[in-house]
Amino acid sequence: MKILVTGGAGYIGSHTVRLLLEHGHDVVVYDNLSMGHRQSVPAERLVVGDLKDADHLDHTLLIHRIEAVVHFAAFAFVGESVTNPAKYYQNNLVNTLNLMERMRRHGITKIVFSSTCATFGTPDSLPITEDLPQRPINPYGWTKLFIERALLDFAAAYGWSFAALRYFNAAGASPKGDIGEDHTPETHLIPLVLQAALGQRGPIEIFGTDYPTPDGTCVRDYVHVDDLAEAHRLALDKLQPGRGLLLNVGIGQGYSVRQVIETAERVTGKKIPVKEGPRRPGDPAELVASPAKIMKELGWRPKYLELDPILETAWKWHQSHPKGYRV
Repeated sequence: MKILVTGGAGYIGSHTVRLLLEHGHDVVVYDNLSMGHRQSVPAERLVVGDLKDADHLDHTLLIHRIEAVVHFAAFAFVGESVTNPAKYYQNNLVNTLNLMERMRRHGITKIVFSSTCATFGTPDSLPITEDLPQRPINPYGWTKLFIERALLDFAAAYGWSFAALRYFNAAGASPKGDIGEDHTPETHLIPLVLQAALGQRGPIEIFGTDYPTPDGTCVRDYVHVDDLAEAHRLALDKLQPGRGLLLNVGIGQGYSVRQVIETAERVTGKKIPVKEGPRRPGDPAELVASPAKIMKELGWRPKYLELDPILETAWKWHQSHPKGYRV
């Protein structure tokens, strides 16, 4: 298919672009490069543009004869969404609705949407299944849930086919070591810990040590970025008119903040300094997926089922690119 990948120069987007190209799809990357990196995707595939620029988006959809969209473009920092919700509602909600309207005008009815486990808020039970109540506790989660609702309505009214993939914690990097995670500012635990291992930052702050978890720190389900990319590819192949797939994407195993730090020390062979701090607003104690439905619906099987090999790929990237994509 001819696929537009919005936010395709970002972390998960760039790995998905690579996989789609390897499987013979004709991919156009649409990215404003506010968070993405032009070095992470083939130059001839990149269109620099913003979703709020309706004319530019129209032109791109038209001249490339786009048949389907994989939509990553969004802000994704939970803490920032709490302190600056306007930024998140404008970009994640309004700009996505703008994309959907332009798709509708051009008769494009297939989309795979980057959603999040943050739509569940603090879950009633674990592991998290798709039928649990969705009660976000931060604006980031609400923006994603609103788009899930809009996609359900578009499927019912216009015959759209979609998949909303609710990620748990994306982690790792390409085993080739040439593309990986590089955010400014960096807020994700694994790259922060590996930067500390490289001596690029001071102690890692643990936000909260009094959660109702085995060691008192938050527990998360870490899914390798290439396994996430594969979920998008499989979802594209399963889209059916008038039907939406709402799927959790995680490995079904949780690791605490302390376990991540201990694993990083083992993988890198370096001692990582830490300091303990208070909880952050908007952080649930534990988020672990049940992958049963995505395995059944898509035949998805993650290749990375343990934290050690996930961190090994991330460490390879950070060692070979200590400044990320900057030279």
